[in-house]
Parts: sequence; structure tokens; C-alpha cells
Amino acid sequence: MIDMLAASLGVNANDPTFWMPLVFMGLLFLLIAGGIVLDGFDLGVGMLLPLAPADQRGRMMTLLSPWRDANEFWPLLGIGLFASAFPLAWGVIFGKLYGPLALMALGLVLRSVSFEFRIRARAELKPRWIFGFWLGSVATAFGQGMILGRIATGYQTDAGYGWFAMLMGLCAVAAYVLLGAAWLVMRVEGDLQRRAARWGRHAIRWTAVGMVATAVMLGLANAGIFYKWSNPGGLAVAVVVWALMLLCFSSVEMLLARVPGRGELNSRLPFVLCVVLYLLMLAGLAYSLFPYLILDDMTLWDGTASIGSMRLVLAGAVIGVPVVLIFNLLAYRSVFGKERRAAP
Repeated sequence: MIDMLAASLGVNANDPTFWMPLVFMGLLFLLIAGGIVLDGFDLGVGMLLPLAPADQRGRMMTLLSPWRDANEFWPLLGIGLFASAFPLAWGVIFGKLYGPLALMALGLVLRSVSFEFRIRARAELKPRWIFGFWLGSVATAFGQGMILGRIATGYQTDAGYGWFAMLMGLCAVAAYVLLGAAWLVMRVEGDLQRRAARWGRHAIRWTAVGMVATAVMLGLANAGIFYKWSNPGGLAVAVVVWALMLLCFSSVEMLLARVPGRGELNSRLPFVLCVVLYLLMLAGLAYSLFPYLILDDMTLWDGTASIGSMRLVLAGAVIGVPVVLIFNLLAYRSVFGKERRAAP
């Protein structure tokens, strides 16, 4: 398949002009996956703050403290890598997504500022910064959902497609709420764990709506994607993927309904299954769009920088990525464990 793709472009598969963009897209996929999962539970917990009792909100934010700096890293590095590796595509795509990207950026800044200021604020001012953290989390998640909606419709600007992007924004909020709730179920016990399970069960339905709507819109908006999934080989893959996703959805629903369950494994499984679910969704989206950065308009190879520039960026990635991985492994080593509360 790789050889056929290279031949269609008139180059050899070993030519750097062919394989370098693929390497960068692989790195970008990993960064997006890391951002969805590791920054996602952070967003979800932030959006659940108003639903929690007032005396539990500080505890929920304290739970996030060890990973706050690491969580902010993923979207920033992803955007930087895309802009440096695909500068010709970046300008075009940014022009189509400036609204959702601006909303996401404002949300990220508000979340960071609110989190840090809450730590240093007087007791009577802390609720204001908790509200700011919630608002920034909603803006970030909603902006990301709108980006997904715009990509799924091929950046079409008719009024109906705008409403679809808004729907995807709401579904993205629900998806991150589900992930945050599943993370809380894994991390805490008692009343907060039971509340988190209820929040997750409410969010799971809208998460499913968003994933189904994205798949339907991708097929309806682009005949090439519809054919890719409907031919015999693609249809078999689609059936397997949707069967796995249905299994994940139903399993998460049943596990959350049984919280608190017996054994630590039952509290971990909802979060693990949510991660599997989101990775399946991301892989399906990547397969649908490949090899285009802009559907039917710009491929990976049309939007790349010069070979010299890509070599320089790749050299930086080879040096920087291992350092980042070590830092994140140290930062996230206890992300799956139970909360350790100080003895009274």
C-alpha cells in the first residue's frame, strides 16, 4: 500500500519527501491522542466542579495539581509541530478555524490563570477562581468540538453546517465530562465516587451521539470517505470498529451503574474503556481523512515545509521527545492510583 501511494505521487517510498510527512503525522497523532486522554480528564474534572458539593471542589482541583503543567503541554506542542511541519496547510486551516481555535486558546489561558490564582487567593475569593477554571474548561472543550465539526464537514460554511459544529461542541463537552467522571471513579471513594458515576452515566449518551453524528457526517459530506468505508475491505473494518465501540459504551454504562463495586479493577475499567473508545474514534477519523489535510484539496505532501526545514524540526523532535516522555512518565506515574489523603 505504501509503495502504491508513493508511486501515485511519482516518488520512491524511501525518498525523504515521501516518508517525512508520514513521520510527522504519526507524531501528531500521538500528541493528539495524549492530549485527548491526559488533558481530557483534566478538562472533564474542571467541568464537573459546579455539580460537586462546595466542600469537594477544592479537593477535586487538588487532585489535578500533580499533572496541571504536563496537561497544558499537549495542545501547545501539537499546534507547534503542525505549524512547523505543515506551514502551507497551517495558514489555510487556521483561516477556516480561527473562531474555534481562538475560543480554545482563551479557555486554556483562563484555566491556567484560574488554577494558579485560586491557590494564592484568599478563602472568600477562591470560588471565583473555581468558576473561572470551570468556564475555561468549557470553552476549551467546546472549541475542540467545533474544530472536529468543521473538519467533519470539510470546512463548509452553510448555516446547517454551523449548527452541526455547535452540536459537536456540546458532544465534546459531554465526552470530556465522561472521561473526567471515569477518572474520579478510579481515583476517589465514597460519596464523590458515587456522584462521579452518576455524572458519567448522564454524559455517555451525548458522547455516543457525537461519535455517531461525526461518522455519518463524514460519509455524507464526502463521497470518497463513504466509498472508503463501504467497500468490502473497509466495511469489514468498520463493523469491527463499531462493534468494539458499542462494547465499550455498554461496558462503561454497566460498570458505572455498579459503582461502588468490589475490587479496584472495577473502578479502573471505566476509565480504561473510555481511553480505548476515544482512541478508536481518533483512529477512525485519521483513516477517513488520510492522506488529506484538507479533504479533496490538500494532501500531506502538498502542505509540507521544505526538506531542510523538516529535517531541522525532526532533529529537534528526536532530542526533545525522549526528554518529554521521561518527564511525563514521572509526572503521570500515579495518575491511575487511588487518592492518598492525609491522616486527620
